[in-house]
Amino acid sequence: MSEVFIEFSFSITPLQPASEILMAELGELPFDSFIETGNGLNAYIKKVDFKEGMLNEIQILAHPDFKIEFVRTEIAHQNWNAQWEQAFDAIRVDDQCAVRAPFHTRDSDVEFDIVIMPKMSFGTGHHETTHMMLEHLLNLSVSGLSVLDMGSGTGVLAILAAMKGASSIDAIDIDHWSYLNAMENAELNKQGHINVYEGDVSLLGEQTYDLILANINRNILLSDIPVYARHLNNNGKLILSGFYSEDEPLIAEACKIAALNFIEKRERNNWVAVVYQL
Repeated sequence: MSEVFIEFSFSITPLQPASEILMAELGELPFDSFIETGNGLNAYIKKVDFKEGMLNEIQILAHPDFKIEFVRTEIAHQNWNAQWEQAFDAIRVDDQCAVRAPFHTRDSDVEFDIVIMPKMSFGTGHHETTHMMLEHLLNLSVSGLSVLDMGSGTGVLAILAAMKGASSIDAIDIDHWSYLNAMENAELNKQGHINVYEGDVSLLGEQTYDLILANINRNILLSDIPVYARHLNNNGKLILSGFYSEDEPLIAEACKIAALNFIEKRERNNWVAVVYQL
């Protein structure tokens, strides 16, 4: 029997920062995944985990400065690909990389052709943060490096690192759907040597890396930056995204305390992606 999810499709006015706050508050409940849309946010929770009145705990829904409305729909797992076929367009990044679903035609003009079966995982390249992380990665020489993709979502960053010749790649995500989806996408792109794990930074043990990629939300980044620094090799690079431009000073201060040196940044629609080096 297929597992049933409930989709809450939120329309939000004004969109920011309400969308980010709403996602953070929903994340404290058993919501599995989120998709940012042009006018709001779609949030997904297993039907068995949802309790009536649960959304009463979400404070921003009653905030007078924002108008937030939602539509509730039940979605069977087996229908998920059909949902994405309706909404997921292929993208190109810097004319070097394409990110597409299996039902899209291959783009023969790009060097790196990445096929993603997105399902419920974050990381299709459409969101500004993933797009900028891909741009940073495309501009780096990755051949022979050991790479960690932290908060890997679909595994798209780990897959690009593998295609660019990284010697070893670990991908970690705390979300079970993302863990399964990243393994599926690694195989789909013939990058089965990517090691995919379900968990958080506690899995790192004594492992160190030449490059760490972390596209996660601001609070997790602030908590984990010291851990990333401890797991970087000398001269290793850390690429971070998942936060707004107004949050950059907090990220910069955390990196400074961790003895990381600023290299460069990108900004796209108020989202930021930065590169630091040990």
